[in-house]
Amino acid sequence: MKRREFLKLSTAAVAVAASQGVSRAQTAVKEVRIGYQKTGVLVIARQQGTLEKRFAAGGVSVKWIEFTSGPPLLEAISNGAADFGAVGDSPPIFAQAANANIVYAAASPISNGQGILVPSGSAIRTVADLKGKRVGFTKGSSAHNIVVQTLEKVGFTYEDITPVYLTPPDAGPAFANGSIDAWAVWDPYFAIGEKKQNARILINAYEVAKTNAFFIANRDFANRQPGPLREVIAGLAVAAHWAENNRDAVAKSLHEITGVPLEIQTLAASRASFAIGPVTDGIIETQQGVADRFHKLGLIPKRIAVRDIVWKSPQT
Repeated sequence: MKRREFLKLSTAAVAVAASQGVSRAQTAVKEVRIGYQKTGVLVIARQQGTLEKRFAAGGVSVKWIEFTSGPPLLEAISNGAADFGAVGDSPPIFAQAANANIVYAAASPISNGQGILVPSGSAIRTVADLKGKRVGFTKGSSAHNIVVQTLEKVGFTYEDITPVYLTPPDAGPAFANGSIDAWAVWDPYFAIGEKKQNARILINAYEVAKTNAFFIANRDFANRQPGPLREVIAGLAVAAHWAENNRDAVAKSLHEITGVPLEIQTLAASRASFAIGPVTDGIIETQQGVADRFHKLGLIPKRIAVRDIVWKSPQT
């Protein structure tokens, strides 16, 4: 799906959100727990109190829980420690393969802000130069997928590099001290590498393949509380629409919530895509390709059908 078409769907979601109040939401739940990372529309919604305002009339509180990456966030959603969160394309695949109790609730195209970095003085000039090198990334993350697809682009296999599995907070220092030769990561860490560590972009994710971010919900929460889940998505659609048109303010909000320097968040916000829309057939097809690739490489233990865990909102 082209990004402008996705934006139209997101805009439609905003219109619906604006016309529907919290009265449409089920209020049996008293707290909605949101898992977030250091970037994206969830941070904006938290800073602006978007969801708190929408749920206030029903007496529902919102609890925010920060995570360093997608895999632990999805573990929390699956075991019921969180109800909803945003992740890249790979974490839901690993989670589904492990029988996690999750569903895809919405999606957002990723147009920029992730890829593979190398030190500015590195002899690595092309993707082919990664052969035999230590590449750091978070296992099961969107960066993992970018590494795999980047290698395929030049006819390499996963065995042609030495993967070093590190979370972003651990990978940053490892990259700085030379313990890894390249670092695959997403914003704001991608921007931190560029601005603070004088890294050079070896390849951007958009040069390799289509990528999407996803909004994931606990399956039981989605099935038992469809009203509150719809309300969360509708509220985030409003925040996303605002963010698309107020990027300087977005950077300031991201800085205030996360503590990441303003210049870093300004770069991240300038190239981010905030639009939220449904998990379309085209997005499912792209995500299925990621799943099939990971299974072929033996990175997940069984074949999965992405469509099986796409949430269908019941009619009201």
